[in-house]
Amino acid sequence: MSNEIRQPKQERAIEKKNRIIQAGFDLFSEVGYYNTNTAQIAKRAGVSTGIVYGYFKDKRDILLDVLSIYVDRVFAPLLHTIDHIPAIDLKSLASQSIELAVCTHEHNAKIHEALHSMCHTDDEVNARFMALEDEMTLRIAKRFEALGINVPNLVERVHLAIDITQSFAHECVYDHHNYIDYDRFREIVENTLVNLFE
Repeated sequence: MSNEIRQPKQERAIEKKNRIIQAGFDLFSEVGYYNTNTAQIAKRAGVSTGIVYGYFKDKRDILLDVLSIYVDRVFAPLLHTIDHIPAIDLKSLASQSIELAVCTHEHNAKIHEALHSMCHTDDEVNARFMALEDEMTLRIAKRFEALGINVPNLVERVHLAIDITQSFAHECVYDHHNYIDYDRFREIVENTLVNLFE
């Protein structure tokens, strides 16, 4: 087996590599990163294991491309929305942000869980999520500033708002504590978000 990783140039080769990445995405979503091996990815992609190793060093290499797809599918539309927030109605924006976060987590629950679990053990995965978090925080703060939200420590407030919203989404999608009234909890989160920027 050659140690040289190919960069596909022909359409058929590009399509083959993309099938491998999609197979990795699907399997990591279904059974998790640690319960998936390259033979399973190859089988799902309809290629030999040797072909997989022709395009990727290892399973982790596939994971990094999967992470790029995840970011493009989930966060690119969100970043576009941030850049085009109209005049601010904080209550409506808080409600929409919470709804978007919960829906995003529901529709991507397994791959989100698989990728985020890697943050604790893989420095590159963690660095990519940190860079994304930084970009989101700074873009929201810049947009809020442009819309006339002038509160002290705007960047810190935006970062806290993102953390609160994500924590609520995690609670709704993953945790399901039976002692929590989720309608009341959502109302508290919305009010907290509004109060951060008033």
